Amino acid sequence: MTTNFDELLGRFHSYLETFDDALVRDAVARIGWAMPPRPLEPRPLACLRQLDRIVELAPANAQPLARLLAERRGELRWGQTYSEADFGKTFIDNYGWLEVFGTRGHFVNDEVAAGLLILGPEIVYPDHHHVAEEIYIPLTGGTGWRMGEGDFGKREAGEVIHHASDVSHAMRTGKEPLLALYIWHGGPLAAKSTISGTISQGRN
Repeated sequence: MTTNFDELLGRFHSYLETFDDALVRDAVARIGWAMPPRPLEPRPLACLRQLDRIVELAPANAQPLARLLAERRGELRWGQTYSEADFGKTFIDNYGWLEVFGTRGHFVNDEVAAGLLILGPEIVYPDHHHVAEEIYIPLTGGTGWRMGEGDFGKREAGEVIHHASDVSHAMRTGKEPLLALYIWHGGPLAAKSTISGTISQGRN
């Protein structure tokens, strides 16, 4: 199935251009935005039910991207790195990501991978780490983020969160879902993270 997702790539790029942040500017400048499309079959996931609420929560500069995701959710190839055997059914039903571009995304890029992560309410994404350096930008606020041995601290929509290579980090949603943009570079772009934390979901 071949579908034109130029608008998705355009809105993704436009959202990143709204940031006056050195890390984000440098990341955007590294990306060659003239990427060839990759035909992918759609793959919907249970977590996509969170997108309607996410659209309500997203700030004005994120609205065009959030609305497009909600409107075209069934046409996109959503992924999951983990299985129910890894983290349990509650996590899997409330977790998923969309790689906009990278080694397996809707657009081909062998140097940088970027996309969007969804977590439903009351979900813990346990401590994990990976070789690739990572930038996260939450499009919804209220999620707790932890880095290294620190405590969870709530981050608001639009905050820039940087994880250096192999630095452990975790997320814990509250009453609202999380939509977060991510950018990976400097390591294997499709590698499965190393999990160092334990699972204890709020609904279990």
